[in-house]
Amino acid sequence: MILYIHGFASSGEGEKARIFRQHYKGVGEKFLAPSLSFIPELAVKTLEEIIQNCEDLKLIGSSLGGYYALFLARKYNLKAVLINPSLHPQETLKKVLGEQNCYYDGKSRFCWEEEHIKMLDEFVVTKPTLENLFVMLQKGDETLNWEVAAKELKGAKMLIEEGGNHAFNGIARHFDLIDEFLGIQA
Repeated sequence: MILYIHGFASSGEGEKARIFRQHYKGVGEKFLAPSLSFIPELAVKTLEEIIQNCEDLKLIGSSLGGYYALFLARKYNLKAVLINPSLHPQETLKKVLGEQNCYYDGKSRFCWEEEHIKMLDEFVVTKPTLENLFVMLQKGDETLNWEVAAKELKGAKMLIEEGGNHAFNGIARHFDLIDEFLGIQA
């Protein structure tokens, strides 16, 4: 089963989640993309409950979801694909304190506070299990500096592309590489 972990202010119905859901439905692989709480502690507790109740689980995490996936992959010895992962969300998400729109409908709102940033410290990974990671980066990421993940996760399987953006343009063209890494038989 694939567990997809969305990024900040996104949902399990975001564009990447929909693309992955369609792909894995087509190859007969179970897929789950829950819409997680914006509160980090609650999001990770939800993910841990799923992990503890599923067998043969593999993770795909995007941005903040990549941060959570890195933590969960280490804790539960799981394989994880990290798409433009945010490795230091405590820093990057300080820029967006206050009222935020949810990408799901553009109307729903939540308040991102300093206490939420402090919760992220609970999920820091200092020694990742590099052989369990496939890191996918695009140099055109307008939100995060791709070089941070390339340096800090050096030794993991890595795909670095010119151009692109934070959403990772054209992710579907890499499904074969992702499936091969995760051991998914099409």
